[in-house]
Amino acid sequence: MSDYPGKDVFKLGFGLMRLPKLADGSMDIPQISAMVDKFIEAGGTYFDTAYVYDNGASEEAARKALVDRYPRDRFTLCTKLCAWLQCTDEASAKQQFWTSLERTGAGYFDYYLLHALQRNNYEKYDEYHIWDFVRDLKAKGLVRHWGFSFHADPELLEQLLNAHPEVDFVQLQINYADWENPGVNSRRCLEICKAHNKPVTVMETIKGGVLADPIPEVKAVFDKADNGLSYASWAVRFVASQDYIITALSGMSTLAQMEDNLSYMKDFKPLTDDEMKVIAQAQEALNQDKSIPCTACHYCTEGCPMSIPIPEIFAVYNRRKGSPHFRTVREYNIVTQDRGRASQCIQCGQCESACPQHLPIIELLQTCRPVMDD
Repeated sequence: MSDYPGKDVFKLGFGLMRLPKLADGSMDIPQISAMVDKFIEAGGTYFDTAYVYDNGASEEAARKALVDRYPRDRFTLCTKLCAWLQCTDEASAKQQFWTSLERTGAGYFDYYLLHALQRNNYEKYDEYHIWDFVRDLKAKGLVRHWGFSFHADPELLEQLLNAHPEVDFVQLQINYADWENPGVNSRRCLEICKAHNKPVTVMETIKGGVLADPIPEVKAVFDKADNGLSYASWAVRFVASQDYIITALSGMSTLAQMEDNLSYMKDFKPLTDDEMKVIAQAQEALNQDKSIPCTACHYCTEGCPMSIPIPEIFAVYNRRKGSPHFRTVREYNIVTQDRGRASQCIQCGQCESACPQHLPIIELLQTCRPVMDD
């Protein structure tokens, strides 16, 4: 393993994007607090949230479950500034930092990211002078390490790192399903960061939960290996086994998920050569699958003029493939109740411009229509 900043950080990070909620939609602070306790007790330190997660509720949950309950030197906290969502100009974009600081009560951020840079939005960060703004925050001690999270092609990543060599780290989407996926290019993007000596934190480690409950063909590969661990363990350990990784984030939603992840990450051991061969077999099985690879991040629904629940529709479509007895139309009617249906898409393209997976959403909604909506 190379020597790089952050190499000694606990290799599992707690992603605060998919936190448990109560029946009324509010954050389940008691359960989140119990998850935080388990995480810190096992040696975990890295917590990741963002200004836009749950319209601020994620950052507020970080304060209630973490910041208010632990000494500041027991954890590191990362949040993000999104210059293309929930802001209208330079002032409102920069205000996100101060709002995040107030919501979390953290005093400063150990890690800070320009959020979800893509081809269609990265120039906003130049237009609003966000690079200079965050650089100044670091000089003032309000940010310890800063960088950007990235959802685009390797060529743009190279361009950004050449233009901004001062960044401390990068957050990438890396998992075994996207390792060679031309829409994500996990392996190539990691190689570029290594060439620029930029360590990496990893998002979508379990691909929004998809790899915790993979398709039957992938399950069969792991079942044959019979190591006694969960399907999620293969995904998390694959990422944590890569060089130049600070930590692999997992967006855990239950105490059981936390306990499962800690069971194999508390005393983390990189994948063996034989286990890497099993991963290769799982990747081959995935290459044969035609499911819609949506991670349910919901960036696509933020500005949909027809209020179409795109991730939920895709989930129904995918589930029907796994069971001939799945009640497709019934489930579809439930997820679209009081919301837009696939047939109501006006093809404005807003969803496709926001999708970190670069999915052809308009085309995919048309694919769903004959099955569920016509």
